[in-house]
Amino acid sequence: MRLEAFRGRDLATVFMEARCSLGDDAMILHSRTVTDGARPMIEVFAAAPNEIRRFHQLLAPEPPAIASRLAGREGGSSQFMLALVGPTGAGKTTTAAKLAVHAEAFGARCVGFLALDTYRAGAVEQLQGYADAADLPLEVVYDASGIAAARKRLSSCDVVIIDTPGRGPRGADPIWRWVLRSMQPTETHLVVPATMRVDLAAALTREYSAAGATHAILTKLDEVPNDAIVAQLAGQLALPMRWVTDGQNIPADLRIAGPLLAETLDVAPRQMVFA
Repeated sequence: MRLEAFRGRDLATVFMEARCSLGDDAMILHSRTVTDGARPMIEVFAAAPNEIRRFHQLLAPEPPAIASRLAGREGGSSQFMLALVGPTGAGKTTTAAKLAVHAEAFGARCVGFLALDTYRAGAVEQLQGYADAADLPLEVVYDASGIAAARKRLSSCDVVIIDTPGRGPRGADPIWRWVLRSMQPTETHLVVPATMRVDLAAALTREYSAAGATHAILTKLDEVPNDAIVAQLAGQLALPMRWVTDGQNIPADLRIAGPLLAETLDVAPRQMVFA
């Protein structure tokens, strides 16, 4: 979502600048008072209506096509496989645990874990702890030779959640990337912390989209006090988003993205009114 900031001494001036830049039907998303040196200023974040519509569409993607994926499957060949990718510290492993046990994610489906993150110290142990607590199966794949056996052992699972190393696609070890591609996941979700700089989001999306990302998940919303920045980050990712997370509690702090972001970020369209 293209979100622009406008500043001025009074609202009328700021609104006029926004209207000249974005059109007569520009919409306000956020406003605040800031200081420019010692002088107070009005700052408004606004967007064109088409940008708002596109943003809402991203927050209402199609539900996971699990039923059609599982119809007539034999030996787990048509499992719903969801991969989590993203930078270090994004919260992929914790998000995997939340998705596996949250009623609004996969409901009563049989879920299993597959770990590719054998690089970070303690990563497998962390996921194993979640798997043991929820009584869910976990398989670890170290290289391509282990794929077939791991898939066979998880063949009774309807859904397999794949946890990957926290490295960027350009600098990542090519082994895990090749392993992930060979698995052909049904969906690949780019996990991004809400604390990430907005100017890095677009480049991150381009890189991970080239690596197969189909959706996005924003995490750590509870660590970001500025709703407007989170809205801009979500818009910059420009990927469909079903879920967000806003805390460490499993599974409570997994939320449906659309209703939460629409309410928390106050992105319900508000047309500017000019005197």
